[in-house]
Amino acid sequence: MKIKLDENMPVALAEQLRRLGHDVHTVPEEALSGQSDPNIWAAAQDEQRFLITQDLDFSDVRQFVPGTHAGILLVRLRQPGRIALLQTVTYAFMAEDVTAWSRCIVVLTERKLRIHQP
Repeated sequence: MKIKLDENMPVALAEQLRRLGHDVHTVPEEALSGQSDPNIWAAAQDEQRFLITQDLDFSDVRQFVPGTHAGILLVRLRQPGRIALLQTVTYAFMAEDVTAWSRCIVVLTERKLRIHQP
């Protein structure tokens, strides 16, 4: 899966996802840190990359209609520390068929996974 990792996600997650066979670009690696959400979104969509973020601005299914983009994973943890984010996302990528998330908005919490499909 082609992934764009937002700057609010741990950098170590990029390496972990690469080990699982994914093609991961990060916002900091591409000198996009501090850019506006529309710029991050445009960069992800120009490359047809699935965006992984904690940014609630990407949660609006009316603005980011499933099926009209490469996909979004919105990670919503109660205590989103670096280790918790790394473990939760890595586990989800190991336990789930993430290819089915393409073109969807996926919300991941400590307790559940919700998928908004096209």
